[in-house]
Amino acid sequence: MATPLTAARVLGALRGEGLTVHEVRDWRTHDRAASGNPWGPVHGVMIHHTVTRGTASSVALCYDGHAALPGPLCHGVIDKEGHVHLVGHGRANHAGRGDRRVLDAVVAERAALPPDTVADTDGNTHFYGFECVNLGDGRDPWPEAQLLAIERAAAALCRAHGWSHRSVIGHLEWQPGKVDPRGFSMEAMRGRVARRLAAPPVPAPDPAQGKPAAGYAAYPGEGFFCAGRRSEVIARMGRRLVAERCDRYGVTARPGPEWGEEHRQSYALWQRKLGFSGADADGIPGRVTWDRLRVPAS
Repeated sequence: MATPLTAARVLGALRGEGLTVHEVRDWRTHDRAASGNPWGPVHGVMIHHTVTRGTASSVALCYDGHAALPGPLCHGVIDKEGHVHLVGHGRANHAGRGDRRVLDAVVAERAALPPDTVADTDGNTHFYGFECVNLGDGRDPWPEAQLLAIERAAAALCRAHGWSHRSVIGHLEWQPGKVDPRGFSMEAMRGRVARRLAAPPVPAPDPAQGKPAAGYAAYPGEGFFCAGRRSEVIARMGRRLVAERCDRYGVTARPGPEWGEEHRQSYALWQRKLGFSGADADGIPGRVTWDRLRVPAS
């Protein structure tokens, strides 16, 4: 059993996992407490897709809900750029009724979930919920930046509660007839969460514009990254790229301090991982991708 995190702790956990988080209106007090049903104890994190396109309209829908189902419809919305928009704290209308045996397996953190065949338990009481912007038709793509944010968000709450990756499930694994999230495997996502939980979290940048988070290297400017430039910042950048599984440094995976083609190709992988393409993924660091990589200052 776990007491739900306070709003401040949810925000801190997400930013502490390296996520860019947007606070939507009065999300900290926006919940379904008026329904008379409880929030907690919480046991896990549930992932959904929105069946919508567009960030602003999806966030508005999840905050407000609709005539048949009042908002909030989740706790956070994860957009295709990998940003998290917090829309509620407390009870949210996202999970509906699902299979008690699945909940028991999540509580016990079993390696395999039973099939969800009955709807006999209120999931809104027991799960945090993230809606991810996607049409859910099997064709709408899932950018790597969005998948990475799902991984980070789930890991953040698991880390805060001391849960393992087995506490992360999809709506389709909980409620009979549901298919979300469609387009990636929840078992693969749990694998990603497990790998992230095995390493220390990487904090998000300082919200102050233009300032890196304390302890992280400031963006040195595009012109810094030229052939022959030598700097320990480049070596530390390379080590971060290796940690993010974006490296072209050969079998030793030991990037040196001199800017070269291996650095450029590795950084291009990082840009593509965040969802950039074409000329925006040329391997030359820009401020946005640099700040999200969080290169140590020393």
